[in-house]
Order: sequence, then structure tokens, then C-alpha cells
Amino acid sequence: MKEVYITRISKFLPNKPVDNDQMEEKLGKIGGKTSKARRIVLRNNKIKTRYYAIDENGQVTHNNAQLTKEAVENLCDSNFTTKDIQLLSCGTSSPDQILPSHTSMVHGFLKNGNMEINSPSGACCSGMNALKFGFLSIKTGQVENAVCAGSERTSSWMRADVFEDEVEQLSALEDSPILAFNKDFLRWMLSDGAGAVLLESEPKGSTPLKVEWMEGYSYAHEIEACMYAGADKLEDGNLKPWSEFPAKEWGKISLFAMKQDTRLLGENILVKGVDSLKLAFEKNNIGPEDVDYYLPHISSYYFKENLYDELKLQGVEIPWDKWFLNLESVGNVGAASIYVMLEELVASGKLKKGDRILLHVPESARFSYTYAYLTVC
Repeated sequence: MKEVYITRISKFLPNKPVDNDQMEEKLGKIGGKTSKARRIVLRNNKIKTRYYAIDENGQVTHNNAQLTKEAVENLCDSNFTTKDIQLLSCGTSSPDQILPSHTSMVHGFLKNGNMEINSPSGACCSGMNALKFGFLSIKTGQVENAVCAGSERTSSWMRADVFEDEVEQLSALEDSPILAFNKDFLRWMLSDGAGAVLLESEPKGSTPLKVEWMEGYSYAHEIEACMYAGADKLEDGNLKPWSEFPAKEWGKISLFAMKQDTRLLGENILVKGVDSLKLAFEKNNIGPEDVDYYLPHISSYYFKENLYDELKLQGVEIPWDKWFLNLESVGNVGAASIYVMLEELVASGKLKKGDRILLHVPESARFSYTYAYLTVC
């Protein structure tokens, strides 16, 4: 088996940062009314700025595949061009279409020649699953290099016009229609952007990071879906997919909007997250003392203190001085968040040879968790 190193890392965050007062102007007011949930959600998540692929005139500037293409090109220079990529592996929760696959579309924009591609589906863990496919492909000698990426373009799923048909239906039934909290909640949580890494079998570059191991865990056998799109949740907890609804119903219930069951989120996301972290620690014979930088992807600062408390409760407390977060300034970029976080840590100049970095990525879709353990070379 070969060793695997992250030798380059990049990000692409579109346009100018959007502050809290600009959000509703960018995304639009549903039914012409200001959201009642917005201030509550923003107060809890403590995100101050985020990025949208929407310009000053409200026009879309990039689709998801274009965001990813920009991040991939930001990895490259005259010494390593897009034509040198042997494997492209890209994860996202918000693909531009059902088919072709997300990575196929990214490859189409790159126009860089024939190569292998991989498109893992899912939510936040899809970016890490993209990384793991590249990691294993190099480790087994299938390829000599791999570009892996995570990206989101969720602003297009959150714009007011997505919910217009549903609000019209509600207006016919009641005087003051209010969009359900499980849909409105996510409008104030998510951000657009992309991140990418180059994996190689040699420790090249100014700050190469050796990928020691990656682990993944799913609790779908225990817990029903929490975050979903393209489906409606039934009373028994099962999802009814879009393909089983008449087309005329899709808009009436905002079927393709992202939705989240916040009750399930609060009950499970941290408990299972720490449980799976313990499994990863035990399998690889390490503990909190073997971590110098802890990068947990959290969707909201609401979870920060509670995550620390859960780590402590389950006996794997990680001191605050080891934590590295950038949620406040870049927002929750889903599958791209861990790439953007790692890029900022590397660019900070804080890392020194021998430092050990733990990446911890949850996804609430049906409670999956993915980990990577890196060493600075």
C-alpha cells in the first residue's frame, strides 16, 4: 500500500460576503413577508457572513459544478495543470440536476481530457466520501494523483420563488400563511462555495499533510430521516419520494426544497457524533491527547458548547485550545465546509511538522459521520 498526502488545497467562495441584514434581500421574502424564524435561527447559529452565487442584481453567477470547477482550477499552476489530473472525485448535497452526475458536469466544465470520475451522493459527508475514494485509489496504486472536492450551491434551493406555489395554496386556506419551520429554518443556515484538495503518493508542496486513516459510520438503521429534499415525510417517519407524487403536486408542497426535522436533529446529532468518534479512536488506538487540531464541522454555534459537553460526558474531552472553526465568517457550506476549514488552517501558518489534525464531519440526513486523521509532514 502507498502513502497518501494532501499536497495542495484550495477554495472558491463566490462574490462578496453577505451579512445577516442582506440575506433576505438576496434570497427574497416568501409571500412578500419577512420571515419570523430568521432572527431566531441567526441568533442561535451566530453566523455573521456567508456567500451566495447571486450577484448584486439577484442573478445567479455560478451553478454548483461551476463553483467546483473554480476550486479545482485554483489548485493548479504551470507545474500541475488540470490535464494532469488522473481521478476527479466530487461530493455535494445540492447537485444541479438528477442526471448527469455532479462530477460529470464538473469534468465537462474543466475540458481537460479523459480521466476517471466519481460522484458520491449524500449530504455533508459526501465531500468526505469523495476524499476517501481518492485516498483509497492512491493507496491501492490505482492512480498516482486524485483531485477531491466538496461543494454546495444551496442558495438556489432557498430562494423565495421555490416556495411561491406552496404559499399560494396556504393563502387559499388561511389568512396568515406561514411556511413550516422545517423549511424556513434551513434558509438561514446554508451557504455556497467549494473546496478541493490534490492527493498524491509523495509529500510535495510547502505543507504536505499525510492522510493516516479515514473512517465512516451510519446510524440509519436506528434513526429515521432528519434532513431531506425531493420527498415528503409521512406520519410513520418514512419518506415518500418525489417520483410517487403527481407532478402538479410538486410545487404545492415545495417538494424539492431542503427540509429538516429539528427535533430529531437536537436529540441525535451530538450523541451519535461522539459515539462514532469513540469508535474511530478505539479502532485506530488513539485518543484526544493524540490530536493537536480538532476541526469539527458544525452547522451552528448553537452546537459548539453542547458538543464539548457531550465529548466530556462520553470521556473523550478535547480542550478548547485544540478547536479550529470558521463557521462565523464563511457560513455552513455543507460538503465543502471541511475543505474550506482545512484550507484556512493551512493558510494560517500555524501548522508545524508533526502536528496531528482530526477532521470530524457529521450529516443529519440520516445521521452519518466521517473522520480523517492527518499528520503535518
